Amino acid sequence: MPTPTFKDSAFRTITMERDAVSLLLERIDENFEKACALMLACKGRVVVTGMGKSGHIATKIAATLASTGTPAMFVHPAEASHGDLGMITSNDVVLALSNSGNVAEIVTLIPLFKRMRAPLISMSGNPESLLSKAADVHLDASVVEEACPLDLAPTSSTTVSLVMGDALAMALLEARGFTAEDFAFSHPGGSLGKKLLLKISDVMHTGPQVPKVTADTKLSDALLEITSKKLGMTTVVDAENKLIGIFTDGDLRRTLDQNIDIHVARIDEVMTINCKTVPAGMLAAEALAIMDEVKINVLAVVDASNRPIGAVHIHDLLAAGIA
Repeated sequence: MPTPTFKDSAFRTITMERDAVSLLLERIDENFEKACALMLACKGRVVVTGMGKSGHIATKIAATLASTGTPAMFVHPAEASHGDLGMITSNDVVLALSNSGNVAEIVTLIPLFKRMRAPLISMSGNPESLLSKAADVHLDASVVEEACPLDLAPTSSTTVSLVMGDALAMALLEARGFTAEDFAFSHPGGSLGKKLLLKISDVMHTGPQVPKVTADTKLSDALLEITSKKLGMTTVVDAENKLIGIFTDGDLRRTLDQNIDIHVARIDEVMTINCKTVPAGMLAAEALAIMDEVKINVLAVVDASNRPIGAVHIHDLLAAGIA
């Protein structure tokens, strides 16, 4: 029999793992719902454990749970027998992964989980195993055969366990009403965190940096204000300091095209009214979306009384990593 090509091996592997994952749809049943209910009601942490390749998958499942609103951690079963069991309390829920369900390092811990009254969820490929029978809830992660041509290396089984773990995490995420902003609080160091957490108030110009003139200001004097503040615009306010308009570099070009005398005209004669404004509490990413939509480079920031309290330029957002 000829040796299969690299492509042949890849197609066979992907097809077998795809088919194995598809069978999971039949196993999203009352046991899955019970497992979710236990994890949702958990007052401590979901402790995920597994040995060998199952341990690698367990580590990823714990990380996914933790980053999507379900406090979780991985505990190595061998280390648990040598002191790390002290990390687990009766307020926790244990999610134990083992394809055979009989791996010694986990089976040894079962009586201890029972003694501390920590609910036990098994994820195993063998419903008749010691782990599966001892668990409060068993999740069936069995496969017909591994994608390994020797049917030895954990391949399909680890993929199925990983997908089942993702299904648990996403079901809990939705049950908790977990939002994109909640997600960002778990990822503050990356660009995603910046996009979701940074607010206008964090990047806007304030106080004397905000260009501002009154309605009766001569256009020529308003241009001096624009130049000195270097934002390409000025806000225009009434006697009560409420925003009534804005004048930008673009407005200036249109004004000059109309041959208007900048030394005679007042700013309220040429300003843009009904201009776009944003509140200080808006996410910076939302402000960038507004700028993109209406093709502008700067926004006035106003308070609840429509008084200008800041200004934000697109360069401020780009410098902050909002792009």
